[in-house]
Amino acid sequence: MGILHVFDMDGTLLRGTSACQEVARVLGDLERLAALDARFSAGEVDSPGFALAVREMWFDLTPAIVASAFAAGPWLAGIERVCADIRRRGERSAVITLSPDFFASRLLESGFDDVIASRFPPLPFTAPVDPAGVLSPADKVTIVERLRARYGVPRSRCVAYGDSMSDAPLFRHLDATVAVNADHHLEGLGAASYRGDDLTEAYALGRALLAGDRAAEAGAAATATAKTEEDAEQIAPAG
Repeated sequence: MGILHVFDMDGTLLRGTSACQEVARVLGDLERLAALDARFSAGEVDSPGFALAVREMWFDLTPAIVASAFAAGPWLAGIERVCADIRRRGERSAVITLSPDFFASRLLESGFDDVIASRFPPLPFTAPVDPAGVLSPADKVTIVERLRARYGVPRSRCVAYGDSMSDAPLFRHLDATVAVNADHHLEGLGAASYRGDDLTEAYALGRALLAGDRAAEAGAAATATAKTEEDAEQIAPAG
């Protein structure tokens, strides 16, 4: 029976910031991005609209700039160690993020099996953004179900790690969930909670949740077996 670990990126693996914020920091464009973020938070722009605005704002973005932003980001410690441990155990790891794939896909080099992000055209942008490729929070549930089917993982053996409202649908869908440096939208939804700078510690909480589920399943099976044997003894003919 396999296990699937699903990680958010912005605010989770990348502490206190987002991919777009890190790119804007390198470009010296934080003010314009903050204005776009404010419009998004106010509901004036949806996820596809945000992606379209990013493409127009950074039409000349290059892979070198993205590489600099990625390298300078405040990543949690232990990402590679966690991925290595998951792979050593024969389990699977995935990152699902609403942020651009031109940034998130670099996490494959850390050892994740899958990285699913909003699809953008190749850099520098010459083609438009396809709104159908921009992810929403609800898409995280759909993607996890697709990954579970691909890897043959039951829902009870899937654990999610996230930090914000975009992770809420997935946290409601799964039982094993770890809120990592979470905001007030997600703090109460996690089965476990972690604050700190080391992913190995949040990952240990996720493993503990899975171990607890397995122990509960074993206990229930043992109880059922004992009850069956007891019933059999009660109805067995005398002599």
